[in-house]
Amino acid sequence: MPGKTHFLIFDTEGGPCGIAWTAAGVVRFQLPGDDAATTCRLLLRHLPEAEAADPPPAIAETVAAVKRYFAGEQADFSKVPLDLAGQSAFFRAIYDAARRVHWGETTTYGTIARDLGAGPEMAREVGQAMAKNPVALIIPCHRVLAAGGKVGGFSAPGGASSKLKMLALEGISFEQPEPAQQSFGF
Repeated sequence: MPGKTHFLIFDTEGGPCGIAWTAAGVVRFQLPGDDAATTCRLLLRHLPEAEAADPPPAIAETVAAVKRYFAGEQADFSKVPLDLAGQSAFFRAIYDAARRVHWGETTTYGTIARDLGAGPEMAREVGQAMAKNPVALIIPCHRVLAAGGKVGGFSAPGGASSKLKMLALEGISFEQPEPAQQSFGF
């Protein structure tokens, strides 16, 4: 990672989030935790050298977008500069593909694998990349589902429940449809 790493813990309607950045861009994002101390601990677990700081303009804009997102307003993170220097080229390609999945849309691990020219057997690797996503929400791994449109896992605090809440903010529901009117057998 180029230069120093800085971080900020900030409140949203979903709870306290954390963001860490270098001169190159966002290096880590922490989804809401139970409290600011927990969020900070989770963020710094991966970046013990990071120092608290006021954000530069691009990071401040990202923080404002995150606040809008957790208030239920549409937010686009596709142009947020990222520092993914520690990631493999394959993971970076997966993350680029995931960033093209916009608000209110979903895709599957298999679809991303296919779009990258890999066979369906690579869906598992796509899932591994999503599980290791260092900037969840900014790279919208919550929009990437398992086969058949099933929710699948989510490695953020709250697990799949958090994924469902984030998707609900975007108008995506996984409620079961009401059963069709039953026939009387006539």
